[in-house]
Amino acid sequence: MELKNYIDHTLLAANATEEQIERLCREAKTYGFYAVCVNSSYVPHAKASLKDSRVKLAATIGFPLGATSTEAKVFEARLAAKEGADEIDMVINIGFLLDGKLKSVKEEIAAVKKAIDGRILKVIIETCYLTSDEILTASKLVAEAGADFVKTSTGFGSRGASTNDVKIMKQAIGDKIKIKASGGIRDAETAREYISLGADRIGTSSGIKIIS
Repeated sequence: MELKNYIDHTLLAANATEEQIERLCREAKTYGFYAVCVNSSYVPHAKASLKDSRVKLAATIGFPLGATSTEAKVFEARLAAKEGADEIDMVINIGFLLDGKLKSVKEEIAAVKKAIDGRILKVIIETCYLTSDEILTASKLVAEAGADFVKTSTGFGSRGASTNDVKIMKQAIGDKIKIKASGGIRDAETAREYISLGADRIGTSSGIKIIS
C-alpha cells in the first residue's frame, strides 16, 4: 500500500494565500499525492500550478457549512469544473437531512453531479453532527443520488473522521461507491487504519508527515 496514492493534499483555510496554494501544488507534485483539494476560488491558480503533472485537482463546493442553496452549489460546481477541477467535494445541506428532507438532499446531490459533466463527485455528510442511523441514511442517499464518494468531514466541524464513521458508511454502501475519510488524520498508522476499514481516499493537510 503506497499511502501517497490515497492522499488528497488539502488546504482549505480561510486565510490561505495564492503563495500557499502554489506551495501545496509543488508539494503534491514532489511527493506524488493523488490530488490537491482547494476552495473553488483557487481552482484556476491551482490548475496552472499543476500544469504538466498527474496530480488531480479537487474543489470544495458549498463549503464548509453546506447551507447554501442548491442553485448556488450547482453554479459553483459547474464553474469549478469549467475552470479545471477534476473532482468536486460538496457538502450536503445537513439541516435538511436532520429535518427529514431526504428527497431534497438526494436531488441536490444529483443536480451537482449532473452539472459537472462526468467528473468525480465526493459528498461530505459531516458525520460529527449525525447519529449512527443518520450516517447510515446519509451514506445510502449519496450512493442513490449517483455520487462517486461519500466523505466523512469538512475538518471544520466539532470533530473529524472516526473509525466508527467509516465502518457505518461501509455497511451502508458496500462496494457501490467509494469512501473518503478526512478530518484529523495526521499520521501513517491512522491513515492505514482507515484504508483497512474501506476508505479509498484520505483528505489531510498532513500528507508529507504521513508518508515520511
